[in-house]
Amino acid sequence: MAAIEARDLIKSFRGTSVLKGVSLNIADGEFVSLVGPSGCGKTTLLRILAGLELQDAGEVSIAGRVVDDLEPKARDVAMVFQSYALYPHLTVAENIAVPLVMRRLTTAGRLPVLGGLMPHVRRARKGIAGEVATVARTLEIEHLLDRKPGQLSGGQRQRVAVARAMVREPKAFLMDEPLSNLDAKLRTQMRAEISQLHRRLGATFVYVTHDQAEAMTMSDRIAVMMGGELLQFGTPDEIYAEPVDIRVAEFIGSPRINVLEARSDGQGAASAGPIAFSLANAKPQGEVVRVAFRPEAAELAAPDTGLAGRVEHTENFGSDLFVHVRAEGAAAPVIVRSRPQGRRAQIGDHVGIKVAPDRLMAFGGDHKRLAAVAA
Repeated sequence: MAAIEARDLIKSFRGTSVLKGVSLNIADGEFVSLVGPSGCGKTTLLRILAGLELQDAGEVSIAGRVVDDLEPKARDVAMVFQSYALYPHLTVAENIAVPLVMRRLTTAGRLPVLGGLMPHVRRARKGIAGEVATVARTLEIEHLLDRKPGQLSGGQRQRVAVARAMVREPKAFLMDEPLSNLDAKLRTQMRAEISQLHRRLGATFVYVTHDQAEAMTMSDRIAVMMGGELLQFGTPDEIYAEPVDIRVAEFIGSPRINVLEARSDGQGAASAGPIAFSLANAKPQGEVVRVAFRPEAAELAAPDTGLAGRVEHTENFGSDLFVHVRAEGAAAPVIVRSRPQGRRAQIGDHVGIKVAPDRLMAFGGDHKRLAAVAA
């Protein structure tokens, strides 16, 4: 079993709080992404799981065993870094073999001349070469084994780094933004490859990224972090459709979610222009309540229907057309997902916006989701 549990982790650097009591349960074989803006604490959390940082308080368990007192190499996890950290003077095969060489051969056995004179070292190196070849075939890089890292593309170097982690057969893979140095096209390709690798291995993956597209497309569950706190931990569908915090709703989703400011009437209702809804728990009169809806939850309508505004910008993605409307009372343009076929709204057109009542979400001044029903 390779389940990972973090309990009430706290970490500060020079008096700055980085993790504020974060708890996380990752099941055996699960692919979990830690996502959030830069500085939210996700990389620090990953490094604590790996043993590269020591928490100030809290506990980490791997496969049911508390590992707080164990060195990184004793935790039996493999780390894949953003920089790949390949040795430039070694071939691909030698880079992949490094963990096995360090584990299985003595200092004397690693020496090129002396080691070659020892029969048991020759047998060990033959076994290592066979395991390297097997991993290389799995990642389809066997034709690169004799090359040096400087002769590889970014995607090929990334595969080598993953192969070096795989050859150890660790309990879990910890990946720190491994695709951030690749161009957009290659990132998309590598997302699919890492997802396929996870399915083949059935191992536990913990993946750090600031890219919500990576998190949404690759993960079994997503942990959204901000300001050192874990705001929500759930499946991609839950995170997108049922955010429990306005900060989660605003971070996840492209284009961004629409947010309008509403005010409570003190009687258990609130309204943002023509959008009215009732609250399960009445708020004091005048208290700010924010109502939010995704672009696909709205549609363009006649100018006298729903939210009224003027088209400010359009984005045509071929399969989708996103219309930005400067609506009355909205701090930012309201984005509506429309169909590219048929009549298109033109910049400067006056339009109305109808919002599906069951797709509205309301959030209080403390950022938390409110139980609300559209009127």
